[in-house]
Amino acid sequence: MSVELAAMIVVGLSCGASMLLTPLAGALGHKFGLVDQPRANELQIEAIPRSGGYALLASFFIAVVASLLLLPRESEELQRIAGLMIGILLIIPLAVIDDFRRLGPLPQLVGQIAVAIIAMAFGLVITNVANPLGGLIILPMFIAIPFTLVWVVGMINTLNFIDTMDGLAAGITAIAGVVLFARSFSLGQYTISLLPLALTGVCIGFLRFNFNPARIIMGTSGSMFLGFTLSILALIGGAKIATAAFVLGLPIIDALMVIIQRGARRRSPFIGGDGAHLPHRLVARGLSTRRIALLIYGVCATGGMAAMALNGLQKLTVMVLAAAIATALAVRLAATRPAD
Repeated sequence: MSVELAAMIVVGLSCGASMLLTPLAGALGHKFGLVDQPRANELQIEAIPRSGGYALLASFFIAVVASLLLLPRESEELQRIAGLMIGILLIIPLAVIDDFRRLGPLPQLVGQIAVAIIAMAFGLVITNVANPLGGLIILPMFIAIPFTLVWVVGMINTLNFIDTMDGLAAGITAIAGVVLFARSFSLGQYTISLLPLALTGVCIGFLRFNFNPARIIMGTSGSMFLGFTLSILALIGGAKIATAAFVLGLPIIDALMVIIQRGARRRSPFIGGDGAHLPHRLVARGLSTRRIALLIYGVCATGGMAAMALNGLQKLTVMVLAAAIATALAVRLAATRPAD
């Protein structure tokens, strides 16, 4: 079978499965009481089932199994895919416990680290990064292991932090999936490219019910799944850290700024309700939820196109400048009260 036909089948299947399973997940959420109630200083205004992540998980599994049947894989690639899928499976009990008992930040962090370690055990470790001047920089294991751990846990929490508004997390992930598909395909990694395409498909199907006004939200299961899967898809065919970071640059910067601001006020970075996130600030300035989502989509898509067009040194320059500006802005905002 041609790669093009396989890609069409995978994206169609993943999107279709997501559109079929999401309403079912919503009905089960209502049945078992997995419903998010509106909270002070949050954008949600009515009770909504938070069980959408389980539909995302199931749809992705269906699409990945189909991709394995459509195109053969080498043993090393199969091992890495196994690490991805086992890691995703381990998210389920953690999400179920959080859905029914509301885990605190520390237990969630421990669970995230455990999932990352499982993935690393299957060879999903950042052993090299692109040298901006050309070639690769080989990382010794005492650097590679903690770097990978920070990357995976950081991505999980970035998606968790940005999941504060209808359609944001799923839409951003869909864009990142398209960019990772394009990067993998351009490198001749045709079988690997089907994986981010499957992730894009499930997100597009989910957005049918999650874009404003949302009828379902993804909850812990969804944000953890998206963050973990994106972090691993950026590693599974060789590190594409800069590519993923460019797409998710705005969410990453927003997460770091919120952590700095809350830390300056001696608040837990994982407890919201303070209007510190960028979407909340934009709402306070009068922008609608849909306009904010589309604006952030545009920024992330622009970052993805830049990642595909720029060379290594140009990417490094942009990342350093963005980090410097974000740090200065976060320090300034830390001295002022966020908009409620």
